[in-house]
Amino acid sequence: MQLHPIPAFDDNYIWAYSDAAGHTVIVDPGQAQPVLDWLAREQRTLSAVLITHHHGDHVGGLAALLAAHPVPVYGPAHPAIPWVSTVVVDGDHIPLAAPAVTFSVLAVPGHTLTHLAFFTADGGQPVLFPGDTLFASGCGRLFEGTPAQMLASLDRLATLPADTRVCCAHEYSLSNVRFARAVLPTDSALAARQQQMEAQRAAQQPTLPVTLADELLCNPFLRADDPRVQQAVASESGQPVADRTATFAALRAWKDRF
Repeated sequence: MQLHPIPAFDDNYIWAYSDAAGHTVIVDPGQAQPVLDWLAREQRTLSAVLITHHHGDHVGGLAALLAAHPVPVYGPAHPAIPWVSTVVVDGDHIPLAAPAVTFSVLAVPGHTLTHLAFFTADGGQPVLFPGDTLFASGCGRLFEGTPAQMLASLDRLATLPADTRVCCAHEYSLSNVRFARAVLPTDSALAARQQQMEAQRAAQQPTLPVTLADELLCNPFLRADDPRVQQAVASESGQPVADRTATFAALRAWKDRF
């Protein structure tokens, strides 16, 4: 199985996941034309579409894409995405014939209340499509959910295999790693990650996917139990944090104004 990030808008990635015969799953097509162009150029066959959440930059291209390629669409129940042909919820499985993979559906509320993530290990190295829940060195804004919900969602994703390739939906890596270094300025792993990602972007290469192992090492939002993160949050906010949920909430608020 092959992964390919299709750039859209200013910083979105629409992910394509294909087998050797070209059968392809598309995740979160916010724009149709980049996907249509890529499918034609690479001579791939669209088999299915996965939707993580209802925001326009993730679903805006569905109507035009389906007009050209009428395929099943799997996603959450939400009035903003009437194109979903099969509503899926936490614990469901999506078995596809071509490509021959089965996706596990994970409910990850926080960014939105009905947000889903999709995970599979059938293509070799495990793959996670987290939408806007988990980013490289970051996490999504809380538009609908609570800090406790988002933290529980991130905790859940953190239990997946360490070699999972995390296919984030935005190229936010540089801004996120700069914030992470403000939280943990002496962290050598973060310093190395920033240098690597700056080189990738300078070469006009995507910084994604990243591995979950790297996120566990370099993402402060996955380290609410880390005393160094707690100390940094308390210092920045000017008050002690009561527990890991309060640490996460203060960290997210810090990032919002960073």
